[in-house]
Amino acid sequence: MGVKLAPLITPEILTLEDLRGRSFAVDAANQLHQFLALIRTPDGVPLKDRKGRVTSHLVGLLYRTTRLITEYDLKLIFIFDGKPPDLKANEITKRRQQRNRAEQEYKEAVAKGDMKTAWSKAVGTGRLTQEMAQEAQQVLTFLGIPFIQAPGEGEAQAAYMVQRGEVWATASRDFDTLLFGAPRLLRYLTLTGRKRLPSKGTSVPLQPELIDLHRVLAENGINREQLVDVALLIGTDFNKGVPQVGPKTALKLIKENQCLENLPSMILEQLPPNYHKIRRLFLDHPITDEYDITPHSVNREGLIAYLSHERGFAETRVNNVVDRLLKAKKGQRQQSLNSWSKG
Repeated sequence: MGVKLAPLITPEILTLEDLRGRSFAVDAANQLHQFLALIRTPDGVPLKDRKGRVTSHLVGLLYRTTRLITEYDLKLIFIFDGKPPDLKANEITKRRQQRNRAEQEYKEAVAKGDMKTAWSKAVGTGRLTQEMAQEAQQVLTFLGIPFIQAPGEGEAQAAYMVQRGEVWATASRDFDTLLFGAPRLLRYLTLTGRKRLPSKGTSVPLQPELIDLHRVLAENGINREQLVDVALLIGTDFNKGVPQVGPKTALKLIKENQCLENLPSMILEQLPPNYHKIRRLFLDHPITDEYDITPHSVNREGLIAYLSHERGFAETRVNNVVDRLLKAKKGQRQQSLNSWSKG
């Protein structure tokens, strides 16, 4: 679910045009979950092929992701999670329970004919399975879009790549990437959508939000290690937070005491005994140097065979996507040649 750091962050609001030509390490699980949540029929059912297999995640990759590439010249590298840390077991169980509850509430809303409520509940029922992740990797391969299998949390791998200057920013809706040390985080890298504002009972159009880690630390008067300590007090995917301690209170406690170890015992005792290990997960997470981020050629035949012949996608639409990708790559090559000749 990600740590709730929003009250401590002032993002820079951008447009997709502002991002033209930029490169991103995309949190694959985060992105695919969004496709599974939002790409559905009006009654909240995910899109499926003739065998009943969910295709919403593949639809998102084929039509939405490729538009970001062809219309805004974005360079995307998808980062897939590896084996989750043992410390994440409780969070995984919690998410499973939340999905089960959402599925039950969805069924009840459908039975009552309340389709508005049904849709809102359906959004929380999406399940990204290992098989779906492999299907997504297959489509990315055919599209020529590089992807990396991280040894652990994909957000840690993405952060490492930004630190090395291999990509400009990470792309994820969660703030966790900042805890892993990503210098820049881009939230809401999407063509369309709305962000809910529960406290106001409304929603607003999604716009890309750029978050600079150095600015976050400077504005709050802390360093990265202290930001991790703030997160541990609030609660992360690896631990429950201290009751009644929100972002601003957590920040105040860390600034006054410098680190968790110096907190009053009545607060420190409410953290798990292994908080040192959780802190280390963020500061020194497993990553890999064995990857290739070079875009590859589009495999039209493979894409049609898989998506059209096996999964039921309209062949004409798949061909149109391939044509747009090839046209975009041709334009990029021409621009590169022009720049070289002018030099």
